[in-house]
Amino acid sequence: MSQSNYEWLEDDHEFANNTEKDRLAKECTSTVYADTYIPPIRVYDNKLEVTEKYLQSLPDLQNGPSSLICGAAVPIQQVGIHNFKLPLRYRTRSGSFLDLETSITGTVSLESHKKGINMSRIMRSFYEFKDDIFCIEKIKEVLENYKNKLDVFDARIMLNFSYPIIQKSLRSGNAGYQYYSVTFEGDWLRDNHFKKYIHFDFVYSSSCPCSYELAEHASKYRNRAVVSHSQRSVARVSVLFEDMLWIEDLQEICLDALKTETQVIVKREDEQAFAELNGANLKFVEDAARLLYEKLNSEQRIKDFKVVCSHLESLHSHDAISVIVKGIEDGFKPGVTRDVYQALIR
Repeated sequence: MSQSNYEWLEDDHEFANNTEKDRLAKECTSTVYADTYIPPIRVYDNKLEVTEKYLQSLPDLQNGPSSLICGAAVPIQQVGIHNFKLPLRYRTRSGSFLDLETSITGTVSLESHKKGINMSRIMRSFYEFKDDIFCIEKIKEVLENYKNKLDVFDARIMLNFSYPIIQKSLRSGNAGYQYYSVTFEGDWLRDNHFKKYIHFDFVYSSSCPCSYELAEHASKYRNRAVVSHSQRSVARVSVLFEDMLWIEDLQEICLDALKTETQVIVKREDEQAFAELNGANLKFVEDAARLLYEKLNSEQRIKDFKVVCSHLESLHSHDAISVIVKGIEDGFKPGVTRDVYQALIR
């Protein structure tokens, strides 16, 4: 039998022989428990047979009576698990497939009279679909499955992954993979209404119009060599949609709106082209929000949207931010928590 490296109470012969340590411990507490103490068996039982009868004997606190509830007996809007990972297969717009590591968040509502949920059921329900081809519609099927198994009113799933799309260099003819942070979200509400969302991060360059004009002034009137400031910027675009919307569609909408996506493979001719592209598409953070609004609002498949832009200023020690929503009733709200802004720092 292999022994643990830890020293346990019953291994201490001084205690066992009623020495000074034993006398002091009993004096501070009581002999009621000490005199009847039997050390537990500290050997893993690899011969235990888990029968149905044995399973029925195991405690199940989460499904216990409402008398076990701690605190206020009120409903909980979301409870579940976050960041369990699976390799899932996704279909691209072109019809090919990508196997991507996916971080999964699964939650359900909890009624006021219930102690808790069986969280492993969320994970086990998802594993039933692990070999399927995933798209936003598949989430509905998964949600229905674990919504029924857990007997709840509301259920939500979010799948976060890094999605590669080939990007062509501006002039050199090269190409490389641009990776996009994407989250598929599916909400199944108690009115039996399924809502589907895509949250998409688009990274671009923003060149300051004010800095450009000041640089031109110094060059024209004082013959100074100047460089106007620009910076890496991020737009988090969240859309509610009904008809099929591909990730590639959303990437093209963002590119069409902002023009100046950061580049993957860059040679000298590409770097020069990027400088020209930025010069032709100067933008404040307010401009970025409105440009995206214009394009998103014209896409019929998108029913609602929210855009959070963050320009990680190279001139200032702070960031410039903007938030814009479509503005429909009961739609996205403009409020943004601090952690969202922090997540946009790239």
